[in-house]
Amino acid sequence: MARSKFTFNEKALKKVANEAGRKIAARLSTMLNGMSSEFAGRPVEEIKPVLQARWRAAVGGSITDPELSEYAAKIAAGETFDVKVNVR
Repeated sequence: MARSKFTFNEKALKKVANEAGRKIAARLSTMLNGMSSEFAGRPVEEIKPVLQARWRAAVGGSITDPELSEYAAKIAAGETFDVKVNVR
């Protein structure tokens, strides 16, 4: 059976992961700030399903209800977002 040796450059891997994180953070910031403009002053319960759908479209997956409620409340208040992703 043939053997192969696999090595990777941890520094390079972190660089790639951080770049991916920055792209995700930028998409989320854009989406959340757009929603703040669109939904400021609207009820949180009206914002939550739209936020869940847009989150899924922007980055895939979903967010938990406590996070969903927190973000929806900030959107309703018209807050601005500057999302940061830190890969360790």
